[in-house]
Amino acid sequence: MVEKTGITIAIILTNLLLFVAKLYVGLLSNSLAVLSDAFNSLTDIVSSVGIHIAVHVSMQQADDGHPFGHHRAEPIAGLIVAIFAGILGFEIIRSAVGGFITKREQNLGLPVVYVLLFTMAVKSVMALYLLKKGRAINSPALTATGVDARNDVLVSLTALIGVVCSMYAMPILDSVTALIIGIFILYSGYHIGIENIDYLMGKSPPESFLAEIKAIIRQIEGVDGLNAVRAHYVGPFIHIEIHIEVDKSLSTEQSHAIGKRVQYAVEGLKQIDKAFIHIDPC
Repeated sequence: MVEKTGITIAIILTNLLLFVAKLYVGLLSNSLAVLSDAFNSLTDIVSSVGIHIAVHVSMQQADDGHPFGHHRAEPIAGLIVAIFAGILGFEIIRSAVGGFITKREQNLGLPVVYVLLFTMAVKSVMALYLLKKGRAINSPALTATGVDARNDVLVSLTALIGVVCSMYAMPILDSVTALIIGIFILYSGYHIGIENIDYLMGKSPPESFLAEIKAIIRQIEGVDGLNAVRAHYVGPFIHIEIHIEVDKSLSTEQSHAIGKRVQYAVEGLKQIDKAFIHIDPC
């Protein structure tokens, strides 16, 4: 768990470095595409700070006020990030549309290209590491950050194309590129928002996942039938209610032992946080 917080701090510092570098060359060059990419990095800072706080809170043990833990902290942070992304996306689109109307004097040069290439290299490494690490330690927050870093590579590539085109006497493409980046950020914010709202609303996991659980349960000795399986998200993790049938001639102790075997088998899955087992005699 300490490792996760260390990774999130490194992400914050990396995003801060990229934001400062892109903002500096963006102001010098007066390029909408670079400035848009810089403010995309600003949302990355806000996002990574939110994820750092959420990871810290979600690691806290269950207490009297939160008997099922603090797992909903991560989607709350994700929802806040989505709102920031939406506001930023609209602002970039507004600036891009203004760029079509008002001509901007630009001072583009190789430093702008170098910064964008550096950004793409850093974000590529970050994406590969976070996607691999997030899946290895079952961290939805790190996995989501890895996906976001992978998207940032595409945003910086789009900005680079706009800058290069502007350097070769096609300045209108700078505004076109900024418009594309704004729409992309807006869409990303919408996608992140919907995903985290589902987590907060207790959406059921996919049917394929429930089918996998049912198959595991039916293989457990002593389970004669399966009446119901109901599950919902609590933050990025899953709580599941299972009704199993056992032989009615068994003692309470024997039935309880079967229920425990089912509970341990289901809670052994990475995504499952709690399994609640109900015994039905048959």
